Amino acid sequence: MRVLFLTHSFPRFSGDAPGSFLHRLAVALKAIDIEVHVIAPAAENLSAREDIDGIHVERFRYAPRGLETLAYTGNMAQEVAGSWSARFFLTTFLGAEFLRASWETRAFKPDVIHAHWWFPSGVVAMSLAGFLRVPLVTTLHGTDLRLAMHVRASRPVLRQVLRRSRRVTTVSRWLASELKTIAPDVDPLVAPMPVAIERFVPHGSRESNRFLFAGRLNKQKGLDHLLRAFAAMKQLALLDVVGEGSDDATLKLLASQLGISDRVTWHGQLKQPDLVKMYQSAAAVVVPSVDEGLGLVAAEALLCETPVIAFRSGGLTDIVEHERTGILVTPGVTTELAQALDDVLESPERAHDLAVAGRSHVLATLSPETAAVKYADIYRDAIGQRET
Repeated sequence: MRVLFLTHSFPRFSGDAPGSFLHRLAVALKAIDIEVHVIAPAAENLSAREDIDGIHVERFRYAPRGLETLAYTGNMAQEVAGSWSARFFLTTFLGAEFLRASWETRAFKPDVIHAHWWFPSGVVAMSLAGFLRVPLVTTLHGTDLRLAMHVRASRPVLRQVLRRSRRVTTVSRWLASELKTIAPDVDPLVAPMPVAIERFVPHGSRESNRFLFAGRLNKQKGLDHLLRAFAAMKQLALLDVVGEGSDDATLKLLASQLGISDRVTWHGQLKQPDLVKMYQSAAAVVVPSVDEGLGLVAAEALLCETPVIAFRSGGLTDIVEHERTGILVTPGVTTELAQALDDVLESPERAHDLAVAGRSHVLATLSPETAAVKYADIYRDAIGQRET
C-alpha cells in the first residue's frame, strides 16, 4: 500500500520536533509494508526533496526565501489573522501545495491521501483527491478544530472537507465529541498519534521539589495558572519553564509580580535530548492546558515515569486518569492546582505509583506499532469504500 501525507508540519531533519509524531507514524507504517511519501512546506536551508530516516519528503516553495515563515513556528493562524502579507502567502501556500502534491500523486500513485489538519492541508487534499479519484483520510489534531470553533466562517469549509473524506479521525475522544457539535453528520474515529517510546524512558533520580512546564507560552497552554498556583503553594519549590511564545514577556512580568521570579528558571526552547533529561529529573510535570487536542507532553512525561498534574480538559483525559495514571484538577482553579502541587511533594511514593501506571497506559495506547496498525485498518476501509 502507498500513502501520501499532506501536512504543514513535518520534521526538517532527523530528531526535529515539529510534526515528529507524523514521522513516527510514517516509520511505523513502513515497518508493516506501507510506503509513505510526505508533502510539506519549504523553509530556510531545506532541500526540495530528501529522505528522513527512510521517509521520502517533498517540500514546496510558496514565497521568496526568508519570507517562508508560515510553517514550523506554531503561529500560522496568528500570523494570518494579523498580517495582510501572511494572508497573501497563505494563498500561495495552498496553490503551491496543490501543485506539488498533484505532481507527486501522479508519480507516486498513492492508494490513499492522508491530510493532517483539515486546514490548510485538508482543503488542498480535498481538491486533489476529488480531481484524481484517490480516497482521502483527514485527521484533526486540535489546533485546526479550535480554528473552526473560534472562526465560524471557516465551518462550511470544514464540513466540505469532512464530506469529501472517506474516513475522518481525531487524536482524542474529546476532539471527536467537539467535532460532532460542529459537524453532527460526521462519525470520526479516534486514532491517536504515536509517541517516541524508545526516547522517553525512566532514568536516574529526581529532584524532590522541582516542577516542569513544557509548552508554548500562550494563553491556551495555561502557564499563568501554574504561576499563580506555584505562588500559592504551602511548600517552597522550584519551577523550570521550557518553551517560547507570544506571552513570554507577560508571563515573566507575572512571575515578578507574584514574587516568585527567583524560583522560576526560563529555559526557552530546548532540543529534545535536553528536554528528556528534564522530564527524567522533575518531581512532576504540570500541564495546565485547556482544549488540548491530545497532550503529548503528558504522554512523554509518563513514559519517563514522571508524575503528571493536568487540567481536566480536552484530550488530556485520554492520557491522565485521575488517581490512576496522574492527577487531574479543575481548569483554572488556582487553589486546587496549588494543593495538587503540594500533594506531590508530600506523597512522592504515591505520585511515583501513578506515574508507573501511566507509563504502562501510554505504552499500551500510544506506541508507534499500535498507531500503525490502527491507521492501516483505516486506510483499507477507505480503499474498500471507494471500491464498493
